[in-house]
Amino acid sequence: MHKLLIHLPASLKLKLDDLRAQGYTASGYIRALLEKELNQPSTKKGR
Repeated sequence: MHKLLIHLPASLKLKLDDLRAQGYTASGYIRALLEKELNQPSTKKGR
């Protein structure tokens, strides 16, 4: 695995922190979103 450092606005960080109550970690949630988004068949719009 590799590490990725990103900067988030405070409002998004607070929402990620709230996910802890649901059993998510910030990195786990972001990883799941990226995997879902990047594993979808790509649709090339306007090309």
